[in-house]
Amino acid sequence: MSDHSMTTQSDGTGCRPGCGACCIAPSISSAIPGMPGGKPAGARCVQLDSLNLCRLFGDPRRPAVCRRFDYDKELCGSHRDDALRRIAALEVAT
Repeated sequence: MSDHSMTTQSDGTGCRPGCGACCIAPSISSAIPGMPGGKPAGARCVQLDSLNLCRLFGDPRRPAVCRRFDYDKELCGSHRDDALRRIAALEVAT
């Protein structure tokens, strides 16, 4: 997740609206508003709304790790399920 629009580009690049995989699959060790101890891998971030969009997008309280996470075609794959699996596999590998 980075400070880019949360939309899919016409060429198929960019975050898929409603994906939220990067807000679920990885662990986050830094504090998140509402989750002062961060979050474990596989747990849904409390800042992820019902449409799987970050409530803190563009907010300075958004953790730096979240601001740096960016769409990557290889990591995110062609579907949300791809992204969840691939990010979870990276989490286990690291």
